[in-house]
Amino acid sequence: MRVREEHWGDPERDPGGLVRAAVDAGVRVLDTAEMYGNEAVVGRAIGTLRDDVILCSKFGVYWGDSGRFDDWSVRADPATVRKAIDGSLKRLGTDRLDLYYLHHRSDETPIEETVGAMAELQRAGQIRSLGLSNVTVEDIRRAHRVHPIHAVQEQWSITHREVEDMLPVLAELQITLVAHSPLGHGELLGSDGAHAATIARLAEKYAVSAASLAVAWVHNRARQLGQSVTVLPGTTRAAHIRPNVAAASLRIDDEDLDELTRVGG
Repeated sequence: MRVREEHWGDPERDPGGLVRAAVDAGVRVLDTAEMYGNEAVVGRAIGTLRDDVILCSKFGVYWGDSGRFDDWSVRADPATVRKAIDGSLKRLGTDRLDLYYLHHRSDETPIEETVGAMAELQRAGQIRSLGLSNVTVEDIRRAHRVHPIHAVQEQWSITHREVEDMLPVLAELQITLVAHSPLGHGELLGSDGAHAATIARLAEKYAVSAASLAVAWVHNRARQLGQSVTVLPGTTRAAHIRPNVAAASLRIDDEDLDELTRVGG
């Protein structure tokens, strides 16, 4: 859920209104990150609904001073783990996170050291479960040997299916896949390629928006491959919440599902 300080009072984007509408629609997983810079807004938006949601955040990626989107670095040493959780809990206004992710693999700190420090947070009651994001299959295996990993968050969409190579190890280790950016960071809605035409045609067939069909593809592809998945559409407006939730129940015919998969490349 993409909430921002400047959206308070906006009828469609008010953070508190978005969270309430999401919970009323059956959404339970709320995902943020230290890097997003909105943890304080998320915490304020949740308010008295803290026990009604599964609150997730991430640490380890830090912006540089230039302000450029590509200016960031990874810090995943144990000292950073301990400092990061204290900051996140304070900003979110809570005493524990339900799921805490390493946001990106580190080339400097062995993942065993990072996960070991995260496990200490669990023993201290600051987090309930451990997650990983932007990692490799080898990273997952190495991490899981230190402490069970509950979830792995990676991009999964019609045009970005690299995570499917990871599914066998997730199934083997009974790890849930959390799929972010099912719209391909918006490229599925703003492009004019073959996949855009196919999505538009099939969206009309199923009487849903192109965005809903793209989200539904992830759910249906996961069922086809036997993978447990939680999808994060990145909702910004209250009007999008119920269609995003409904997309989880939309059954796409096998022939149409395969066509969408093929045109995605």
